[in-house]
Amino acid sequence: MYRPGLLATLLLIFSGAAPADTPRVAIIIDDLGYHLANGKRAIELPGAVTFSFLPGAPRARVLAEHAYGNGKEILLHLPLQAYADDGRTEPSEIGIDMSRERLSHVFNEALQSVPHAAGINSHRGSLMTRHPGHMQWLMEEISDHEHLFFIDSYTHHESVALQIANEAGIDATRRDVFLDPDRSPETVAREFERMKVLAKRRGQVVAIGHPYPATLELLERELPRLAEQGFELVKVSELVK
Repeated sequence: MYRPGLLATLLLIFSGAAPADTPRVAIIIDDLGYHLANGKRAIELPGAVTFSFLPGAPRARVLAEHAYGNGKEILLHLPLQAYADDGRTEPSEIGIDMSRERLSHVFNEALQSVPHAAGINSHRGSLMTRHPGHMQWLMEEISDHEHLFFIDSYTHHESVALQIANEAGIDATRRDVFLDPDRSPETVAREFERMKVLAKRRGQVVAIGHPYPATLELLERELPRLAEQGFELVKVSELVK
């Protein structure tokens, strides 16, 4: 028996378009630019996965060019100062002791090191993202580049980054799920399922993962199944507001 709406649904299926109420999922792979093999493997993931590159990483430029050539969306994974001083140093890290002028210089140098960047997402930043003044300076720099959007990786629950971005009129959103808070296959599988539950509940979700073997293995297996499970995989730029 013919059912109202059946023809429209079939047309959407055969055209490749998703129904308007299909939960949308954006997945960002962070920390790219150091390991060539893992980076290339990540870039080969199917669908509209977004890739974020660390400024100053020795292979960031060549991998970003490779991803762009494969039609992928590129982000600058901008290092921001963390709360804990664990001795790690990051190229182009922005800290709370920087002057306005110095912050501008470091930001623009970082942006130039990652070709084709459509947006920015924060790397670390559990201290920096809690400082409204410095976040305001950063958003002013981002807004000077009209094509850029901002994703708060949300490494601390007191982050004001998204609020400041919204006040500055920048297209922005924040991370909902970390796929791999640890590198075990069990954790990655659990968080991937949680991502889908949140997407159904909210209509959209932003997830962040890393080029770890367990993460890549799961995504290689599961991303091709998302559409048949009722989800649409989209570039993260489609979920900013």
